[in-house]
Amino acid sequence: MATGTPDSQARFGQSVKGLLTEKVNTCGTDVIALTKQVLKGSRSSELLGQAARNMVLQEDAILHSEDSLRKMAIITTHLQYQQEAIQKNVEQSSDLQDQLNHLLK
Repeated sequence: MATGTPDSQARFGQSVKGLLTEKVNTCGTDVIALTKQVLKGSRSSELLGQAARNMVLQEDAILHSEDSLRKMAIITTHLQYQQEAIQKNVEQSSDLQDQLNHLLK
């Protein structure tokens, strides 16, 4: 039994060594996968931040455009009032021209 024991211990040691090597390789692979996932998550966070900043910029542009449209609507209304006033003045000047021509005859 003394001669068989060192042989079985050697095989057992080899078996344990093989299992240990396999576990170390598996752990290494898992660490690499985890690192990739963390980096991917970090990049996702960065992209989300950039998307949020772009969204804020777009929102500001939309608000500015709305403000500009509101101002343009006010200007359009004023121009319509002025156009109506000019049209009335043209009609009145036409009437005055007719009256003046009638008086000069």
